Amino acid sequence: MNHARYLARLFVIVACVFMGVDARTTSASTYESPLPEQLDTDPNLCAYVPCNEVIAGADHFAPRTGQPPYAQAVDAGGKTVGYVFLSTDIVDIPAYSGKPIVTLIGMDTHGVITGVKILRHSEPILLLGIPESSLLRFVGQYVGKFVGDRIEVGQAATGEAGTLSVDAISGATVTAIAEHQVILQSGMQVAREVGILPPVVRTQARYADVPPPTDWAALVQEGAVQHLMVRPEELGLPPVDGGKPYVDLHYGALNPPGIGRLLLGDTYYESLMSRLKPGENALFIINDGTASFKGSGFVRGGIYDRVQVRQEGDTFSFRDTDYLNLYSLRVPGAPEYTESAIFIVRSSSFSVAYPWNLVFLANRVDKQTDARTFVSFTHEYWLPARYLQGGRPKIQKPQALWQKIWNVNRIQIALFFFMLIVAATIYSQRDRLVRRADRKHKWPVRGPQYVLWTLSVVAVGFGLMAQPSITQVLTWFHSMIYQWNWELFLSDPFIFIFWWFTIISLLIWGRGLFCGWLCPFGSLSELLHRGAAAIGLARLQFKLPKPVHDKLKWVKYAIFLGLLGVSFFSMSTAEKLAEVEPFKTTFLVGVLQRTWPYGLYVAVLLGLSIFIERPFCKYLCPLGAGLAIPTTFRLFGLKRKQECQTCAACAVGCGSQSIDAQGHIDQRECMLCLDCMILYYDANACPPLSQERKRRNKAGEPLTAIGGDGYFTPVMRKTIPHTLVDAGSADKGGDGEKP
Repeated sequence: MNHARYLARLFVIVACVFMGVDARTTSASTYESPLPEQLDTDPNLCAYVPCNEVIAGADHFAPRTGQPPYAQAVDAGGKTVGYVFLSTDIVDIPAYSGKPIVTLIGMDTHGVITGVKILRHSEPILLLGIPESSLLRFVGQYVGKFVGDRIEVGQAATGEAGTLSVDAISGATVTAIAEHQVILQSGMQVAREVGILPPVVRTQARYADVPPPTDWAALVQEGAVQHLMVRPEELGLPPVDGGKPYVDLHYGALNPPGIGRLLLGDTYYESLMSRLKPGENALFIINDGTASFKGSGFVRGGIYDRVQVRQEGDTFSFRDTDYLNLYSLRVPGAPEYTESAIFIVRSSSFSVAYPWNLVFLANRVDKQTDARTFVSFTHEYWLPARYLQGGRPKIQKPQALWQKIWNVNRIQIALFFFMLIVAATIYSQRDRLVRRADRKHKWPVRGPQYVLWTLSVVAVGFGLMAQPSITQVLTWFHSMIYQWNWELFLSDPFIFIFWWFTIISLLIWGRGLFCGWLCPFGSLSELLHRGAAAIGLARLQFKLPKPVHDKLKWVKYAIFLGLLGVSFFSMSTAEKLAEVEPFKTTFLVGVLQRTWPYGLYVAVLLGLSIFIERPFCKYLCPLGAGLAIPTTFRLFGLKRKQECQTCAACAVGCGSQSIDAQGHIDQRECMLCLDCMILYYDANACPPLSQERKRRNKAGEPLTAIGGDGYFTPVMRKTIPHTLVDAGSADKGGDGEKP
């Protein structure tokens, strides 16, 4: 029977079992749960979501109002008992999937959170691996807490007086921190809107009397006009003929005289300023895209639903009364545009002296599911310092989510980075190590390997849970095609560092340094195999026949290409099929925390590892296959001699069975165990060296050092200089004359 076909069938059966288990265990999941389209636009929020589940004592709920929007919860006596709000109405913080967790939040009239309900998430780790109940327990910790309190997640807690901490989700820290920000930022903004928390009052700008720029290009160059472009592809839409963007926005502040007069002309600028009250600021927007930034029909009680202004935690939207026509731009060199507007921010909380963001709100169409999800595109504006008296104010920007995670884990990151550098340094000195070893004493090589294998399993796998996975490769492919998001990958520092190290080492030495020395699951498999041999089970260990191995090794490539292909049709299905990797069960979640098919699968793979060296790595690992393909283009490979074409000594001991009958090493399959390199320099084990050693001993010639080419250096024979030979001849047979 064809073993490759048998193993492929086994993979399909196992995957189907996993998918069947997940279908039963996640039937009530909110993973990619469909939400009504009216949820984003209909004022009657609570007609579409269970508001009663996040706040008690409400008889009915008023339509959404305010900015940010919220729905009042009213009891039977007409008294307001609290507020209900939708997170995506207020913030757009992506979680690890790159998509926001849509959350319904309840808060009483004192600012205490009364309930949190997850309506939809796209976190694959909560689809397979960590149970969704972990996320529910996490958000449940916020109930009863005041939104104005200083609350930190897990290790992020500073221990300072007045700081409260909540437990993180083990194995899903990024998801936890993102949802933490969603709950608190949404709650604080609504609390400010309804008067529970005092509003932020920013010092208004005082403008300097400076000469204006000469033209539009100068305005753009100095940052007085900013640019935000969104292409159709970023929204899952087909490209437009001619490559025209979906929206192509230029925008800026109009209050500064040097800017406003140049853009509008003196007459219109004076008229505009006369309409503004103290503390009000006018902004302009022009667009030359295929879509409108003004939205359609003034939904939510006359609000322009496509553009907002955000300044730190405050969001400012525009009603029809905040809109003025922008008839033309007077500045030389102004671009063509299809629509324009002047919007007025009527809040003392906003100040053009401080940085702010223009936000374009849109719906992205998921090409895999055709589902529409809320998404925003932002770009910062900060008035150039020369327009402000005294220059820009000094501010301390809050850390980005990924920066906070890196800062919290800085010690572990430093130690992890040090471990990887040590591993690379050790392998770069492989020639020195293998020269000190021989086939009977391999500890100069095995010692560092055992240390790294142990660290990979204990510290990297179980400790940091930093096992790379094929799911990350699939995410990269999709990010490169659809939209790249650096913050998404930076949010898990250990995986980010590990992948960059793997990519660099892959291009230099091939996949073997990661797969053979540092992969947590591969290291666990290797330790089990060698540990079994050490306790007397070596006689039961075996290798598959080479012809069978050469067929089965292609199965992992078929799995990799299959997962990649499926991911373009359904990422969630690809995530389920990716359970062919036992990594989540082994390190991230734990065998005891998962249903029995997962535990049985891991037990079978690790059990086989006792008798066959790295069976999963050699035959099933899609990650290994994905790394093997670019290994073809590595810079350095292992050394070979001419005699290797007919000698099978190294092939007999090759655990990865990567040496063919002609002595060639298939670097895509090689785990860089370095056994062949130990033999390469071993004068007693390498047949060409052994023959030369015996010949020299028989001829009484010295054994010189073995060079980098794997051969004894030639014996240097002593020779007599020609001048001495000539002089001797003259003494014996010459005429005796003195020179």
